[in-house]
Formats: sequence, C-alpha cells, structure tokens
Amino acid sequence: MKWQKLAKLTTVALAAATILAACGSNNSGSGSSSTSSSAAKQVLTRMEGDVISTMDTSVMTDAISGQAAVDTMDGLYRYNGATLEPAIATKIVEPTNEGKTYTYKLRKDAKWSNGDAVTAENFVYAWQRTVDPATKSQYAYLYSGIKNADDIMNGKKEASTLGVSAKDSHTLVVELEHAIPYFKTMVVNPAFFPQNQEVVEKYGDKYGTSSDKVVYNGPFKLTKWTGTNNSWSEVRNKSYWNAKAVKLDEVKVQVVKDSSTALNLFQSGKMDDVTISGETAQQMKNDPSYKPLAQATVFYLELNEKKVPAFKNEKVRQAISKAINRKEFVNNVLGDSSIPAANLTPQNLAQTPDGTDFSKAAAKNAGNSTKYDAAEAKKLWTEGLKEAGVSSLNLEYLTDDSEGAKKSAEYFQSQLEKNLPGLKLTISTVPFKSRLTRSENGDFDIVMTAWGADFPDPITFLDLFTSDNSYNNGKWNSPEYDQLIQASKTTDVTDEDARAQDLLKAQEILTKEQGIVPIYQRAQGHLINSKIKNLAYSPANMYNFVHTYIAGK
Repeated sequence: MKWQKLAKLTTVALAAATILAACGSNNSGSGSSSTSSSAAKQVLTRMEGDVISTMDTSVMTDAISGQAAVDTMDGLYRYNGATLEPAIATKIVEPTNEGKTYTYKLRKDAKWSNGDAVTAENFVYAWQRTVDPATKSQYAYLYSGIKNADDIMNGKKEASTLGVSAKDSHTLVVELEHAIPYFKTMVVNPAFFPQNQEVVEKYGDKYGTSSDKVVYNGPFKLTKWTGTNNSWSEVRNKSYWNAKAVKLDEVKVQVVKDSSTALNLFQSGKMDDVTISGETAQQMKNDPSYKPLAQATVFYLELNEKKVPAFKNEKVRQAISKAINRKEFVNNVLGDSSIPAANLTPQNLAQTPDGTDFSKAAAKNAGNSTKYDAAEAKKLWTEGLKEAGVSSLNLEYLTDDSEGAKKSAEYFQSQLEKNLPGLKLTISTVPFKSRLTRSENGDFDIVMTAWGADFPDPITFLDLFTSDNSYNNGKWNSPEYDQLIQASKTTDVTDEDARAQDLLKAQEILTKEQGIVPIYQRAQGHLINSKIKNLAYSPANMYNFVHTYIAGK
C-alpha cells in the first residue's frame, strides 16, 4: 500500500489553513486594525519572535528566515495551504526513468527583482553551491539521493558533478541515484531555491546579510532589513511572474518577544497577527480572534554527549525525560493548546500503510519513555550517574532570551533539580542567533531546540539524528538507527511497507534511548484580525501571502 496522499498527510495544516481563510467571518474580534490608517493600501502587520538570521538560502536554518524567504522568493513549487502548486516550474512534474529523472519546464516570464531572467542555470548554480562542503550548508543533507550528492558532501567529487543540469535556459533536469517518493515536496524548501550567481559573487561573504544584498523572484521584496534590526518590510514585487494574484502592498514585520506586549499591540490595532502564549493565551482563548495554529513542529532537549560524558549513559538521558511533566508544562507554562510529545515525529504528519497515524504507531512500543514518573526518574538517575562514575552534575541550560523561552527554562530547571538529586542547572539566556550558533558549534550542555517539517514525511525528522547529520548537535548515535534510516532511503525506498517498518523501528529506538528528549508539539496561539482573508498555511509551517487580502480595502 502507498503512503497516504498529501491531503491526508496534512490534516493539521489543512485544518489550520481553513481556519485562517475563514477567520474574517466573525466581525466581533479584537484588533480592529492598523490597516485603517494605511489609506487604500493593503498593509498587513505581523510579529515574529526573533530576528532574521540570514537571507542566504544555502545556509538558512531557522523558520523566521525561512518565512522571509518564502515571502520573497520562489522555487520550483509553492504550497497554497496544503495544495502543492507550480511556481517557477510550469507544472507539477512526474518522474521518468523508474522515478529517477525529473525534467522541469520553467516559466519564461519569471524575473529577479533586478530585471534578470530566472533561468535553469540559476537552479544549477544554487544547488551546486548548497551541496558544496565549502558553503557549510546544514541543509545539504537534503540533497542525498541526487546523483553524486553524497560523494560531493564527503569531498570525493566536485560540486559540478551534482545530478542537476540546464538542458536550456528554461529546462532543468534532475537525476537521482534512486527513486525518492517525497522528492516533489522536498523542493519547496528554501534550500532548493534558485540563486542569481552574479549577485551572490558580487557580494561574496556579505550576500544575504541585509535586504540590499539579495535579489528576489517572489511575491515580495525585503526592505529595511540591515541584518540585525528588529523590524523589516516586505513590499509587493512588481516583477513577480504572478504579480496579479498578489493583493497586499506590504507586509510589515516587528520582533516582539513578550506576550503581553503582543496582546497590547493587537488590541490597540497596531498589529493584525500576533503570537501569544502562557497566561496571555489562557486569558484570550475565548476571544473570537484567537486561533490556535497547530504545527508539524516538535520542541525537544538536546543533551551534549561530547561535552558532558555522563549523557552517553542511556539511564541518565531516560531520567531527564521521565523527570519532566509534559502535560503540566503544556497546560500551565505554554497555555496555547500545544500537545505533549511522545516522540520526535509530530502527530498528523503522515500515516503508515494501514492508515494509522505514524507518530501514534511509533509510540505504542516506546510511549512510557516520555511518561512522567518522578520515582523512576530518580532511580534511573542514581543508577546512571553511578555507571558514569560521577555523583552529581552541574550543567548549563541554554535558551533564547524571549519571554516564553525564559519561562520554559525556569520550569525545566525546577522540575529537573527537584526530581534528579545532585543536579544543579544554571540557565543561560542568549539572543536567538547566538543560540543557533552555539548549538551548531556544540557550545552547550542542554539546549531547547525545535524542528518543523520540511515536507510531510517522517524522514524529515528522523534523518536529523543519524550519526553524521550536521543537525545532530548532541552527538547521540546508534549504528542500528543509522542502518534503518539508510535502508529507508535506499534498498527499501520503493517498498512502502518495508520503508514504513524501517522508520517506525528507528523512531522507537530514538525514543527508548532518548537520543533527544521530546517535549511538545507546538500549537501556536495567534490573534488574527478578522479582516484578514485567505491567509493560507502550509505543511511546512509557513504562511503564503500570495492570495491574502484585507476586507474593505
């Protein structure tokens, strides 16, 4: 049997898209709008929790930068809600050569914001640049399975040998080493967006560091972003191939890190879409403007086995997991309808061949690993520390400096110190970009991080914790896990049942051993102005503003 079709794979995202598109039906909501002061212009104002880290799609890793990229750039395809639609490609392509060859015809009217044509060569250049080890792209692993990608990433072949070529300026050909059943949903990721070679080479190391050091081929152009500031604008791109479909003149974005500030901005009409959590979310849950936006995003703790040798002990990792009351955390700290996580793969992402939710199926044999049990946590902790040759641990918990991150850290500090004798946990709060850098460099003991689906398949999560993946910051490893993930992508890739069993077993191993400590699946609490229409949301947790408009304008 086949994995379920995309419409079934994305139950959460589809429901979210429906809620957002319909949120104008109730005119009693708060946030009457900053739009009224913008004369006849269609200006939407929204918040982000932190700054853009980069606009270089080859090295982009975070959702905030990813949203800015989706707003301002186009790849081969684009999600409109849960529907995959052509973007620079003229149609959704079916592969030939037993699933190993994709031939894309590109739009001849697609242009960059500087007037240059968007060509097949732009894709070839960007893909080769991303997979080149010299670029140090953490998303390069997504290219695994494209001809020669693995050898290039391992330094055995030149980037120019990657299985991507321009048959002519508007025909792109991609050669795979084996069929990849989810390939068409992968190329929506910004890591597969085209790049204008002349612009990249013109700015060199400065490329993507400010809004004037990038060119755009998407619905909007980024402006007023210096690389470090807490606000930016996205203005309608008149050069966009689908410009007639774009209704908004501008999207204004402001970084807001405090829920009460976000609420005040919304209620005073200064923002149309804000995110709230904790007590503020609980306070506003019955407001007509409140929309809990379920996401295919899981937050988890990474334990640095390289820096803290005791974390190599499985009992120590299991003790940390069992010491955390996830239900209490979600209800009392987050307060935003998030879901306690039983494992890394979120619910409603994918189904097994027999129609069972993948996440729930994987939890059947490993669910107790994330069940709160203070007595068992203490027992495992004591035994684990003894086996590791230590009697206590003094650790640093690294987190962002936002209000929500600080409250979460304080909760974990309280829970872990209370339930794990001999543990001293010191909280270190740093700016978002600093947390990313320190995580990537292995400069942490414990860090809270998150992963959102890049495409609707469990491999987008499970691939992260193979021993050689650049996102495996805690350095947990399991040879059996590695073998299962590899089999799911190679020998079993076209056998739906065998591939499902590979992934289910891998998820069970990761959960039982607590290679990472899953905490919750996010459901962001949003307050959305009732005048905003057609605000679509994708399986990759991204807005698509192409068809969005403000009623009454």
